[in-house]
This record gives sequence, C-alpha cells and structure tokens, in this order.
Amino acid sequence: MLKVAGLCGVTGPIITISLIALAISRSPWFSWTENALSDLGVHGSSAMFNSGLLIGGLLSCAFALGLREVLRSRILGHVGAVILLLGSVAMCGIGIFTESAGELHTYVSVAFFVLFPVALWLVGAALVQKREKGMGLFVIVAGVFAVAVWALPWPAVAIPEILSALAFSACSIGLGARLFKWAED
Repeated sequence: MLKVAGLCGVTGPIITISLIALAISRSPWFSWTENALSDLGVHGSSAMFNSGLLIGGLLSCAFALGLREVLRSRILGHVGAVILLLGSVAMCGIGIFTESAGELHTYVSVAFFVLFPVALWLVGAALVQKREKGMGLFVIVAGVFAVAVWALPWPAVAIPEILSALAFSACSIGLGARLFKWAED
C-alpha cells in the first residue's frame, strides 16, 4: 500500500500541474496579471483544468492515507496527514465546485490554501521527530513559502496560487518518493 501511496504522491502533482499548464496554453485570454487559476475552470479549457484538480485531489487522498500510515505513531504526523487528506478533498472540491458555484467555490479554495500549509508544518515537524530532519525542514519551509507568497503584492491571485501549488507539489513528490523507501524498511 505504501508504494501505491508513494506513486500517487509523485504522479498526482505531475498530472495536475501538466493539465493546468495545458489549460493555460489553450486559453489565450488567460493572464497571470489579471486572472485567478480558477478562471480556467469555467471557460474553454475547463474540462482539462477541473479534471486535473479532481484527479490530483484523489491521488493526493491516497498519498495522505499512506503518509498517515507511516507517521501514525507521531501525533503531529497523524494530525498532519488527516489535514492533508482534508486539503486533498478541498482540491477535488475546487474542480467540482467551479467559480460558477459562487461562494462554495471560494470556501473550498480557501480551505485548500489554508489546510495544505498547516498539513506541511505538522508533517514536517513529525519528520524532524522521526529523525528525517532534512526532509522535515524542507517540508516546513515549503509550508512557510506557500503562505508567505500571499503576503506579497501581486497584480492577480494566479501567481501566488501557482507558487503555493508548486510548493505543495515539491513536497508531495519528495515525500511520495520517500514512501517507497519506507515501504522497504
């Protein structure tokens, strides 16, 4: 199960970021300085964008369950993995409840961008406790970065959204690869 969860942790972000990039490339109207990424979910390439979030969110759910299995003996890791699971469900929600769903879309989007950094901080702290200091510190710093980018003055939210998503993606890929190692220990 850990190897499957690790594979989900590695492939989920690759699929999601690839489909977002493809949706952007097929949306000449999209501007990094005028739009939110979610604008892609209600226009021409919406199927690519929304399916990327849904597939990535589902794969992230499986990854979170595997991570929970490895970190279950550490309360911070267990809670962090559960929060990661909730953030993954919120990611699916962004793809299901597009901007056309009104406030519901705002709620799942905010939940995603709040839950993921909190999960990273808790998982990172658990990894430091588990004597995985390098990976733990990387995950904590990525969580800090994912929040800090929102404090800067951007012309539109697409930029901090993608920067946060890339931070989450780097952690997912790194931890997914680590799950393979832990599965063999």
